[in-house]
Amino acid sequence: MDHFYLVDGVMHAESVPLPTIAEAVGTPVYVYSRATLERHAQVFKAALSGLDNPLVAFAVKSNPNLAVLKVLQQQGFGADVVSGGELVRALAAGMAPNDIVFSGVGKTRAELELGLDKGIGQFNIESREEGQELAALAASRGEIAQAVLRVNPDVDAKTHEKISTGKAENKFGVPLIRAREVYAELAGLPGMNLRGVAIHIGSQLLDLEPLETAFAKVGKLIADLRAAGHTITHVDLGGGLGVPYRADENPPSPAEYGAMVERATKGWDVRLAFEPGRVIAGNAGILLTRVVRVKRGGNGAPFVIVDAAMNDLARPALYGAWHDFEAVQPNGQRMTANIVGPICETGDTFAKDRECDALVSGDLAVFRTAGAYGATMASSYNSRGFVAEVMVDGDKWAVVADRIAASAIMDAERVPDWL
Repeated sequence: MDHFYLVDGVMHAESVPLPTIAEAVGTPVYVYSRATLERHAQVFKAALSGLDNPLVAFAVKSNPNLAVLKVLQQQGFGADVVSGGELVRALAAGMAPNDIVFSGVGKTRAELELGLDKGIGQFNIESREEGQELAALAASRGEIAQAVLRVNPDVDAKTHEKISTGKAENKFGVPLIRAREVYAELAGLPGMNLRGVAIHIGSQLLDLEPLETAFAKVGKLIADLRAAGHTITHVDLGGGLGVPYRADENPPSPAEYGAMVERATKGWDVRLAFEPGRVIAGNAGILLTRVVRVKRGGNGAPFVIVDAAMNDLARPALYGAWHDFEAVQPNGQRMTANIVGPICETGDTFAKDRECDALVSGDLAVFRTAGAYGATMASSYNSRGFVAEVMVDGDKWAVVADRIAASAIMDAERVPDWL
């Protein structure tokens, strides 16, 4: 469920007509719904209510906007971060350091130091080498880093190959077959309290079976580690629960996910952590765009050229991803069209031969389910500026990220005096 709907024939974000935002801010612009974010946060937490004090750490990479993070902080969420920049953002949004989990395969020494400086709750260690570096760094400071070891269970998440993270050929975590050996080595190092394990097999999962298979492997690993004398108190089960990008997708509900987790982790006697991202933010945002013109095609459907482009919403170009495309003021007419942006790349195509609302030059339209992995993946390709972001709260709205003009980006560049 989201809070983007037609009122008297005009699409609104909660109680705000989208044309009002377009006229004031321009297009393209991301629009987020506070009510949707809050509802999704509450539904997810309710799904885990049968667990003992779980940590729900929002995957900041999915949408790092400070206003979005603040809404989730007010809902009691912590943060899953994968860079020093994300860590700083989570803290700026008021998230408690102890509720921050630092994931990521390539943490630099400076980022490890930053995590120690800020007293974060947990490092998710991705390799023997990273664990050795963190332990030595913490010991040199007279500190103890709280950490878990991320394992790669070699489970196919049945998602797009570029967002699959738990197969043997993926770069993340320690292979399960070496996890016991690596755990034993790192657990004995001064400067680090290795207190459990982490897992994350992929994103946009539409089936719980791969997760349950992976969790079963984790349960066996926990038993083996305890049998070897290790104390296991924390397990991070990652995120990845999918959202419906199109009508024929029916991902598991948070309630179904929560019930599976309770069943799969029964008897583990640990504090569980979760890293939801897309399932919280995806349907809470849309990308509002304006039609530049409609161009007749060669032999097929016409091209609807919009002012949003692959630099604003990269998912279709990267993954062939689907986003529903709808007119802000539909007139009841339909058309079949290729939806494209102005970037000088054939890949700047949002949809091919898509049946959609009939549109003409100047009309407003939206790409739905754009609240996750949208603005955060934007670039300035073709010397285009960075897209603006807006948050709506009932009948109020505010710009929560300014549009950054191409000229401002150019102002950061320098021509050396020898040219």
